[in-house]
Amino acid sequence: MSGVSAKATILIVEDNAMNMQLATDLLEVAGYRVVQATTAEEGITLALAERPELILMDVALPAMDGLAATRRLKQDARTGDIPVVALTAQAMAGDEARAREAGCAGYIAKPIATRRFASLVAGYLQQAAAGRPGTHDGR
Repeated sequence: MSGVSAKATILIVEDNAMNMQLATDLLEVAGYRVVQATTAEEGITLALAERPELILMDVALPAMDGLAATRRLKQDARTGDIPVVALTAQAMAGDEARAREAGCAGYIAKPIATRRFASLVAGYLQQAAAGRPGTHDGR
């Protein structure tokens, strides 16, 4: 994780408890501080309060979906500069374009590739620090 603080705060917005626990465990083992939200609304509130270095946003959330939440975050001057990476099981043609249109830096497909997850997150943090756009995880 050269060039990126291992103490970076990552906000995970995920309504599936197993996915949340897995992502949290993998990131905490890698040295990140993790903040959790289970709804888009809670994620927006925590993004404002915590100012994380990166937000991992589930696309399929109850009530407000993750792309709508991302649009809100990007429209707010207080959170607009925080990179958002979509977490999605919907990694099909057109999904990356929809995520980017909403303001996402890229996406990570679910199920999470446990051996690569922390390095994918580190890559997004490095891209954000360098001011470069993100990419998807190559699935």
